[in-house]
Amino acid sequence: MDPVYLPLLALPILPNLWCIWHAYRSEFDNPATKVLWMAAGVFLPVIGGLMYLIFGMRRARKNVA
Repeated sequence: MDPVYLPLLALPILPNLWCIWHAYRSEFDNPATKVLWMAAGVFLPVIGGLMYLIFGMRRARKNVA
């Protein structure tokens, strides 16, 4: 495999990494919501990250502390 294609293969992983990192650093109304978004990022490879970008970021509040 040509090394030029490796960044293209890593591209679908980026929304999931963002989902996990942002959900961990943010506050939610319910602690279970935070855990569910992080689990979606881990167990639903591409769909979980995209769903968080569409729906989850609106529900998250910036961590004040």
